[in-house]
Amino acid sequence: MSNVQTHPLHATDKKIIDSLITKERPEDLDYINLARLINRYSNFPGEIEIKNDIEKILKFWKISQNDLFFRTKTIWSKSFRPTNTNKDLVGSGFDTSN
Repeated sequence: MSNVQTHPLHATDKKIIDSLITKERPEDLDYINLARLINRYSNFPGEIEIKNDIEKILKFWKISQNDLFFRTKTIWSKSFRPTNTNKDLVGSGFDTSN
């Protein structure tokens, strides 16, 4: 039996990936989203399609993973906060509404 899995957030994340893959001029939130998705899927067993798409985006944006993480660290250090409360910004799954 294979240990390859589908991530529970695959459908949501695939929509984000599909929007990022066409961005010629990524904005701060785009960099944040890509870094977040790299962290989510880097050690996840499976999701080869999403991992390949992440690599395509890095190449398309002409940025290395290390440069992306440096950039996002800089973005966050300048008090960046997402302006929307979009449900696509799913974090740990902890629900604070209860």
